[in-house]
Amino acid sequence: PFGRSSMLTLSAAAALAYSPTVAAPHARTSAASVSSRASAPRLGLLQKLGLRRGARFADDLGLPCVDECAVASYPNLPPSVHPGVVTGQALVDLLQHAKENRYAIPAVNCVTSSSVNTCLEAARKADAPIIIQFSSGGSQFYAGKGLDNTDYKAAIAGAVSGAYHVRAMAEQYGVPVILHTDHCAKNLLPWLDGMLAASERYYAAHREPLFSSHMIDLSEEPLEENIDICVEYLQRMAKLDMLLEMELGITGGEEDGVDNEDANPEDLYSKPEEIWQVYEKLSAVPNGRFTVAAAFGNVHGVYAPGNVKLDPEILGNAQTFIADKVSSSDAKPVSFVFHGGSGSDLKDIKQAIDYGVVKMNIDTDTQWSYWDGIRAYYKKYEPYLNSQIGNPDGADKPNKKFYDPRACLRSAEDSTNARLQQCFEDLNCVGILGLGDMPPPQNVLGPRRGALPC
Repeated sequence: PFGRSSMLTLSAAAALAYSPTVAAPHARTSAASVSSRASAPRLGLLQKLGLRRGARFADDLGLPCVDECAVASYPNLPPSVHPGVVTGQALVDLLQHAKENRYAIPAVNCVTSSSVNTCLEAARKADAPIIIQFSSGGSQFYAGKGLDNTDYKAAIAGAVSGAYHVRAMAEQYGVPVILHTDHCAKNLLPWLDGMLAASERYYAAHREPLFSSHMIDLSEEPLEENIDICVEYLQRMAKLDMLLEMELGITGGEEDGVDNEDANPEDLYSKPEEIWQVYEKLSAVPNGRFTVAAAFGNVHGVYAPGNVKLDPEILGNAQTFIADKVSSSDAKPVSFVFHGGSGSDLKDIKQAIDYGVVKMNIDTDTQWSYWDGIRAYYKKYEPYLNSQIGNPDGADKPNKKFYDPRACLRSAEDSTNARLQQCFEDLNCVGILGLGDMPPPQNVLGPRRGALPC
């Protein structure tokens, strides 16, 4: 229904470039040359991990893939989990590892390549996996607000474009990434249909989907309709080895144009019987993989301490209820998702993880940290940012290196990176990969005639 759009051209180009057995000569590396820059102990670790067999996205594009990009797996994770976007069994294994080892993976909403790269850098610094996700509004912004969005074509193109960027760069940073999309309400299902069409084309060429997973949020619809539509989409996604995240109950507050600030308080808390209905129906889908964003008082946005009344016991009670229903030896049969974590008490976050939360969404706090980095940069260099020429160092001194967009954007990235390190700590998600500290980048370039201001 979307014609021969740019996303089709992108997918076709990738399919033509792809070959499971033939790659660009410089794209594959031997174990002996995994890295010419690594220290001896580090080189030993990389060689011990071995090289990733099979196709990499870097091979499709002719990108160099050395050092951590090229490793086959991680010391601390299941062998199926590798650098780059993880899908199918690798995705399932990663989420199961999170649940068993009591950590949750931060899921960050991204709107630009800068925010994507910040997440990847933060994940590598934390030595951890990460979830990068796009909302419908974020996807449209990624495409450009000047692009017409009739039939959600800009949001589809932006999400697909972002997906290709994530696939290209996640391998380069050497971290496993779950590539996800956020809240898709009933009116946004055409956006999801467009992304699934892109994944179907990608799957035909690569035997894996473009995205790892998608979220459907029909929490404002009747429960039966919510479940029926989710089952219908999960049947389609299961054929592509994709995972579905569904929302049950309402997350309060406001995010990306969805305003639930006046929601009925009763709707902010899911019941074990409702979660069981979802689990029973979705589990019946062959090859169906899913997570549940159950409501336990979650609120989007940031509020003063004490204003968010979380009840993680809801999740624990649901796990017990469902484990009894299915006679499971697994005390936590459901993989839960935590929405609206901003402003939540750390004790509640830790308890929710203990009850099977494997993913926590982060948006409000990273929006602020990104802006705060720009604000701090402006305050520090304000005398150099009022004109192109002339500053405290002299009336004829140029200011180009100060107003170069890379300078303030890097400050935003640094600020967001610091905030994300706190998120990884709060979610027990540090040192998960086993690669150790991130090596300092070499040959970093700045604006013309010098590096970025300090």
